[in-house]
Amino acid sequence: MDLTITELAPKIERGELSPVELTRHVLDLIEKRQPRLNAFITVTAEHALTQARQAEREIQNGQYRGKLHGIPYAAKDLFYTKGIKTTVGSKIMDDFVPDFDCAVIEKLSAAGAVMVGKAGLHEWAYGITSNNPHYGSIRNPWDLDRIPGGSSGGSTSALAGGLCCFSLGSDTGGSIRIPASFCGLVGLKPTFGRVSRYGVFPLGHTLDHAGPFGLTVRDTAEVYLAMAGGDSRDQSSVHRPLTQPKFGPEPSLAGRKIGVPENFYFDHLHPEVEAGVRKAISVLGDLGAKLIPITVPDIEEFNTVARVILLAEATSVHEKRLRERRGEFGDDVRALFDQGRFVRASDYLNAQRRRRALLDGFNDLLSQVDAIVTPTIPVPPAKIGQDTLVVAGVEHNVRLATTRFMRALNLTGLPLLSVPCGLTSDNLPIGLQVIGRLWDESGILEIGHAYEQATDWHTKQAPIVTE
Repeated sequence: MDLTITELAPKIERGELSPVELTRHVLDLIEKRQPRLNAFITVTAEHALTQARQAEREIQNGQYRGKLHGIPYAAKDLFYTKGIKTTVGSKIMDDFVPDFDCAVIEKLSAAGAVMVGKAGLHEWAYGITSNNPHYGSIRNPWDLDRIPGGSSGGSTSALAGGLCCFSLGSDTGGSIRIPASFCGLVGLKPTFGRVSRYGVFPLGHTLDHAGPFGLTVRDTAEVYLAMAGGDSRDQSSVHRPLTQPKFGPEPSLAGRKIGVPENFYFDHLHPEVEAGVRKAISVLGDLGAKLIPITVPDIEEFNTVARVILLAEATSVHEKRLRERRGEFGDDVRALFDQGRFVRASDYLNAQRRRRALLDGFNDLLSQVDAIVTPTIPVPPAKIGQDTLVVAGVEHNVRLATTRFMRALNLTGLPLLSVPCGLTSDNLPIGLQVIGRLWDESGILEIGHAYEQATDWHTKQAPIVTE
């Protein structure tokens, strides 16, 4: 069964497909594949069937709510869910059951979507592997021996593994774009403030974003539009009108100016990643886009700035837990929190001042072009437990290599999209990153959709789905 929202929603609206039937189908697949993927911490089967039955009754009574009505999804297990435990991938919160839904879950429930489970993640959302010491390693559906990326690894493992129709993630230093790229999915990090973070457990207060994963750009856009909007309960939330993306019947980027960096983003790339991304950029040109060489600011410097800010902010979130329950943290995240204790207040404040220069630099570039494209990740997904990898004869740390194109951009709050753009010779996904102007999610979604229409990478399925 095709699990795209675009395919399923019209059938549900016409009464040709029952939300209960669809939900049972997804739950059956979860039962079969979850033991191999370990995508979920909690499967909410009864909750999902209750929501699906309600959706079915409403639709039969002429109360169709829209394209997400009756559609199953997975939520990263840091989105608070009323009456359903929310662990944040930690041992400490293993028995925490919120008494309210976060804003995003509220909105999806209002849209009639059906939550089938809480997806696993890197502990406290602080890592890129999703190797969790408390709940086990989450596996990539394209190769079960490889990481799905993180920290939202369970969300993409579930979606790429056919266990839901869309999923939710969060992105502080790449945690939407990394697993989207590694699992061959579309992932959108909206503009900072566009989606409410009320009821989303924090990692870095000035860096966190919530966003969707989809099987296609159109699907991702539907979920984004349902999630987005101002919320007075979130001090970082901005009340700003939403623009519907315009998806034409034929792929065209005529009149668009797209910047292609000449520095940094094509350094130290895995050769097959570079080939895939270069080909994708040429497709954008074939679709009518004017490709303009640009020079980006010093991303290495701003990666350091972002790291200083996140170390300080993340440690501040967990200060009391580190004092009282230190032994219950995994070794890797405890080490990061300990590093955060050594960030001086002056370092943090100087880093916050410096981040403005990066945003100014990108805003200047984006006044000259409509969007900027780069590789999403410079390397394919590493194997589970692998600490280093070799690119062009040079050994790199897996974490640092994976986040190299990620961290700095979270400082800007710009909207970012990752779309599938190829496969390596080992059948591992490659992603193309589209960077947009502030509040211009519709623009990057339109670019991603046009690319998707002109190629077939979004139709490729992970081996576990086609078995």
